[in-house]
Order: sequence, then C-alpha cells, then structure tokens
Amino acid sequence: MEKNMAVLIADLSGYTALTETHGASAAADLIDKYVEMVEDSLVGDSHFHERTGDEVMIVSPSADHLLATANNLLQYSSGENNFLQLHGGLHYGKILNRNNHYFGTTLNLTARIAKKAKPGSFWCSREYLEALQQATPFTFQSKGKQDFKNIIEEHEVYELISGSHTDFYIDPVCKMQIDHKKIAIPHPDRSNIFFCHQGCLDTYLQYHLN
Repeated sequence: MEKNMAVLIADLSGYTALTETHGASAAADLIDKYVEMVEDSLVGDSHFHERTGDEVMIVSPSADHLLATANNLLQYSSGENNFLQLHGGLHYGKILNRNNHYFGTTLNLTARIAKKAKPGSFWCSREYLEALQQATPFTFQSKGKQDFKNIIEEHEVYELISGSHTDFYIDPVCKMQIDHKKIAIPHPDRSNIFFCHQGCLDTYLQYHLN
C-alpha cells in the first residue's frame, strides 16, 4: 500500500573529480565520513534508507523531522574542511514500500530536484512546504517553476536557506572545500585560489600553462 512520505535525496558535488585526483582510497574515506554525517544528522522519525555510490536517501513520515535533518546535514557538511559540497532535493508524496525498496513518482521527482539543485544547496517542492505541520525557523527562496526530465508538468521549487558556512574556497581541481585559514596551498599569483595539497596546485598550473 502506498503512503505519504517525506523524501530527501542528496549527493556529493565533485565526487568524480575527487576520485580522479586523489584515488579510490581517499574517495572511500570521504564516503565513510559522509555516512557518519548523515547518521549524526537524523532527527525524530527520519530514517537513513540507503546509499548508492555518493547518493543517499533519507525518508520520514514527518516533513518537519526531515527538514531539520536536511538542515543538520547542510550545516555539518559545509563546515567540514577537505570535504565536498552537497546538493539535494526534498519532496513529499505517496511512495510504495515493497521488500524494503521504495517505488513511485515521488522518488523520481525528488531525484530530479536534487540533480538540479546547485552545489551547497537543497531544493524542495511546493508539496513539501505544504506538508510541514509546524512553523519552521527556516526560510525558503523560490527558484520559480522548473521543468524536469521525463516529468510532464513544471513544478515550483524552493531553496532551503539554512545559514550554512560559506567562508571557504573550492579547490578547482578536486572540488573539495578549502578553509584558507587552515593548512592550504595558495595559488602563487592569485589570492582567491587555494588547493588542498601541492599535487592539485601542480595539476592546475600544468593545465593552465599548456
């Protein structure tokens, strides 16, 4: 039987670039940290359902609990040095649970919203906002009506304004967040570019010199 559920799908921005640059072991370590963040972020009835590659799915019968979970996840991830930015989607609607696997158009739209969300942001549907039961301390900014692949109708979506950390740079090679106040390698000529280690700087200089 289908029932209404809140769904969050999130993944890591730049995971392929990080794997190509730093290798499988570093990528696996980052996934371990990612899973730990997800588990630490859970609020109330929110349930970490599954991970596929660098994508996670969290579900809850409560849109309010899942929203608090999403905010925690953005806060934790954005404040972590040498980590990747997240992007994700939140939606609410009917899904079918069969043999601990979920099915339905709600999941399809959630995945499409997640894919369209910019790095460092979570977007949600109007249906999600309407499912919230309590006044929320969070604010949302409309991104207008969006069209999504294989979804017939346009859907209005909103960005969760979470107040997450923004005082960092993005390594242009491996895409990791760099806190320039900590151990970081500065570009020799440009004051607004930092790298997580010398190898990324060498790669960047080689690419831009050739």
